[in-house]
Amino acid sequence: MKQLLALAFMPALAFAADVSGSWELVLIRFGDEFAAARVNLKSEGSKVTGTLNELKIEGTSDGDRVSLTATRPNGQPFGKLEGKITGDEINGTVKQGDEEFGWKARRAALTGGAPQTHTFEPTKFHRVFSGDIAPVLRIKPGDTVKTWTVDAGGRDPKGVRRSMGGNPETGPFYVEGAMPGDTLAVRFNRIRLNRDSAGSGNGIVPSALTPGYFRNAKMDEKFDASWKLDREAGTAMLAKPTERLKNFKVKLAPMLGCVAVAPPANQSFRTGWPGSFGGNMDYNGLREGVTVYLPVNVRGALLFVGDGHAAEGDGELNGDALETSMDVEFTVDLVRGQATQAPRMENTEWIMASGIANSLPEALQQATTELLRWIERDYKLSANESAIVVGTSVRYDIAEVVDPLVHIVAKLNKEVLQQLK
Repeated sequence: MKQLLALAFMPALAFAADVSGSWELVLIRFGDEFAAARVNLKSEGSKVTGTLNELKIEGTSDGDRVSLTATRPNGQPFGKLEGKITGDEINGTVKQGDEEFGWKARRAALTGGAPQTHTFEPTKFHRVFSGDIAPVLRIKPGDTVKTWTVDAGGRDPKGVRRSMGGNPETGPFYVEGAMPGDTLAVRFNRIRLNRDSAGSGNGIVPSALTPGYFRNAKMDEKFDASWKLDREAGTAMLAKPTERLKNFKVKLAPMLGCVAVAPPANQSFRTGWPGSFGGNMDYNGLREGVTVYLPVNVRGALLFVGDGHAAEGDGELNGDALETSMDVEFTVDLVRGQATQAPRMENTEWIMASGIANSLPEALQQATTELLRWIERDYKLSANESAIVVGTSVRYDIAEVVDPLVHIVAKLNKEVLQQLK
């Protein structure tokens, strides 16, 4: 009896919570969340170890409390994280030197199961790339989305105005498990015309011309640059051609001008802008069968698509290509823990690296550097070896010269890469 009474009055033992698994963490200052990251933790009794991007995590758990120390790769301390576990969430404070701020984490959503196909009917279109826009659909890696886009002026497949102009976008789509430090892979299974009309600019943009030509060119501002699209024949011609252009036809090559994720650092860009996040890249190689790789900057990535072109010459010299609405089908996937520095693409024939900058020389430098990094990482090449491969085999496309920034694509044929050991 005495033993039973003694046990009844003993303090309850605190068991260490098992925090093993993947967590999505954000830091909090002045009420704002920032620096989202994936944390991988492992519990062994009360001992906790793990990683937070490049940081090493060590600490303990005791009941519903965790105490963690984060260390940089060079051995320098990042900070101490104290937190309380409530179900699948942890909330607490970070001490970093003489500063203290908040943090919270939640268990990452399970992304397994059979891939699903979603049919999404857009009703609202966005004219900025931003992480502040609520997602229209949550999807998982491996899922496929069937949807459509309006044209650059906001007209739908029936020619009805559904939005103001300026490359209105369909989306954004939230990809479960996508975190900063990852790469979003978007494979375009279908990019198809869904109407028989398009419109383009009727002159060459001044930035692509010498001042003398631009000054002296006698342009007719009333020139009609409306197009008829013959989807069956695969050609386009002016709807009201002049006598000299009555037999002029263009081969249809449907593409998307805009594919983007939310930009970094809480930035927002009008949908006329390209950047490291993708955006208005206007590359005529972004066609059906291409996979686009974009760096994830916010939780869920937030994927936008839009700005369909029936055809476009290199550089989009008319300012507007053959602008039209488009049916789109894409499948998403994640490359976890690896982030590109700029947009990349590939198809069955080429790997393609983008350079987006203020000038052609800067864009070329960025594209070349990104291509070198790509093959050095994937094929374990030294700087000398990659120089030989790229120096002998690279091809360049001038993707875009008319928007606020210039876009150059450096590419390698996959036949070249098959020779590498």
